[in-house]
Amino acid sequence: MRHLLGIEGWRRDELESLLDRAKAHLPGGPDTTHLLRGKVVANLFFEDSTRTRTSFHMAAKGLGASVLNWTHTGSSVSKGETLLDTARNIEATGPVAIVMRHRSSGAPHLVAKHVKCAVINAGDGTHEHPSQALLDAFTLRQRWGSLDGRTVLIVGDVLHSRVARSNLHCLKALGAQVVMCGPPTLMPPGLEALGAEVTHNLDAALPRADAVMCLRVQLERQEQAFLPSTREYARLFGLNAAREERMKAGAVVMHPGPINRGVELAPAVADGARSVILEQVSNGVAVRRAILEVCTA
Repeated sequence: MRHLLGIEGWRRDELESLLDRAKAHLPGGPDTTHLLRGKVVANLFFEDSTRTRTSFHMAAKGLGASVLNWTHTGSSVSKGETLLDTARNIEATGPVAIVMRHRSSGAPHLVAKHVKCAVINAGDGTHEHPSQALLDAFTLRQRWGSLDGRTVLIVGDVLHSRVARSNLHCLKALGAQVVMCGPPTLMPPGLEALGAEVTHNLDAALPRADAVMCLRVQLERQEQAFLPSTREYARLFGLNAAREERMKAGAVVMHPGPINRGVELAPAVADGARSVILEQVSNGVAVRRAILEVCTA
């Protein structure tokens, strides 16, 4: 594949092939520093990021590439430079891949039509975040071996979540049942048509979930008052210690980060024995190495 713009439309065998490839990039695997030696990967982040940008940086360095880390702060965007002009000027410096995050849905797709190098979507608006879904699936696959017959409960601000959309496509394709849970105001229409079960009762859904993926309440994306308060959200949809006790034995807790502690997750749950949040971060480097390897082959 030349670009990674989204997960929608991927076949199961394609997803499994990439996840299998990612295993070779785990710590202790073969030396891969020759794969992109002498080449450049450009990170274009029009939105703030810690985990994704750092992870792609480490992935590219692990393949032997040099990394250009570009952010909108201090750039010519403040002078009116367009998205395509920015991307074309970065491409002119010679990268083999552009890893791009943008607040507008579809922005990486537009750039991919106008540059010759690979384009990897690191999150576009409320549309998709494909590498996050892949690392989430990889983390669960490492634990379970297969997602067949498993139930993944995704809780929170689904309306504004690109992570939820990519995970729905990815997890369903890999054989899991996906249950979406959240306030009615934060649940977009059409989820059932995409294969998700929808509920607004977290306490009823918790006991049958093999994994609970809590989503950040994205207050910065909400132009209207979708919630009475974060306190009310935490009372109805926050995963606290009492709710954790009602989870299935062996079920795990996930979060794409950053966490609003005390809102989506109680600190004791975020840092507890069920949490695989730091595993997600660690696995993200291996998965993103595999993505860069495949997109630049």
